[in-house]
Amino acid sequence: MLGKMFKSLFGGSGEGQAKAASKTTAVEHEGYQIIAEPQSSGGQWQVAGRIEKQIGEETKIHRFIRADIMPGEAEAANEMIRKAKMMIDQQGDAIFD
Repeated sequence: MLGKMFKSLFGGSGEGQAKAASKTTAVEHEGYQIIAEPQSSGGQWQVAGRIEKQIGEETKIHRFIRADIMPGEAEAANEMIRKAKMMIDQQGDAIFD
């Protein structure tokens, strides 16, 4: 009982981090959907997310996680969107190969 109380007070279960990381930011760019999904990593945020595009009947998805670490979730989401736009501009549909 005491252990549960300390976990809830100090976030020992990690649930708060998982909930915060589950927030997503979506942006449209050149017909692609960019979904930022920063991941909590040691008190900071890792750049991660996915790029999606509807091609015919199929939704193509490219997921990525970068080594880049940011101090805040919003900064990590913005960096992911910036990098995803650059990938789309440089590679186009080849990112799904």
